[in-house]
Amino acid sequence: MGDSSASYINLVQHLIEECLIFNMNKEECMEALSKHANIKPVITSTVWDELEKENKEFFEAYIKGRDQRATEIEKRQRIQKKLNTFSSTQ
Repeated sequence: MGDSSASYINLVQHLIEECLIFNMNKEECMEALSKHANIKPVITSTVWDELEKENKEFFEAYIKGRDQRATEIEKRQRIQKKLNTFSSTQ
């Protein structure tokens, strides 16, 4: 049972790493693994939390980068909306 448990955890860890490549947050990852890999959200959450503890600096930088990208996207959307409003009044 120990080997199969460890391999299952390794699988979940690998899938979480794939979610990170796609720039997902914890909740998005839990939803994706539940839907596409039939992994219970509590399992994903637990493994994510352990990875976060073991790799604190990585996750701090990851979250900061996600936040910065979100801010940049919001700025671009606001500018695009203003441009669209301006061009529709011309």
